[in-house]
Amino acid sequence: MAISADLVKTLREKTNAPMMDCKKALEESNGNMETAIDILRKRGQVVALKKAGRCAKEGAVGSYIHSNSKIGVLVEVNSETDFVARSEDFRQFIKDVAMQIAATSPSYISREEVPAHILEREKSVLKESVKNKPENVVEKIVQGKLEKFYSEVCLVDQPFVKDDKITIKDYLNTLIGKVGENILIRRFVRFQVGEDIK
Repeated sequence: MAISADLVKTLREKTNAPMMDCKKALEESNGNMETAIDILRKRGQVVALKKAGRCAKEGAVGSYIHSNSKIGVLVEVNSETDFVARSEDFRQFIKDVAMQIAATSPSYISREEVPAHILEREKSVLKESVKNKPENVVEKIVQGKLEKFYSEVCLVDQPFVKDDKITIKDYLNTLIGKVGENILIRRFVRFQVGEDIK
């Protein structure tokens, strides 16, 4: 199937992926836009896994102040090179992540950061809430509810506020695939008037 330049352009606008990657994804999906987007996401995740071990010592600190001036966020995002850290895509990612943190108030960056005692307490509460269910389904129910817990408290597991079809991790992996470098969200702090720092 011949892929039109307009279709490639539309996919590029939706995903920010390079033009050739968009064309290949559309060819693989026979022109199906949704399937092409999924293909690009999977490629981004594969590239992200390959880059994960590489050192990211450059980067930038971004900020977001909510319009009512009662919520503010500082976030540090690292890249391998200063060149990528100065790019428009990287800067936009930092802004979006800072806005995400302001909107959703996560407690941790990833599930690996959740302290064991908090995780055990959460599991205990969840098991107690389903104790009357058959034993063979309890673990599945608890696991499902645990995933929901992670999507509430872990930044990278949260649905992106600008596009809830993807998570922050998907957005991050797409950026890694695009720039070809390891990128990581290193730390953040969220301020809210009248509340302790989170």
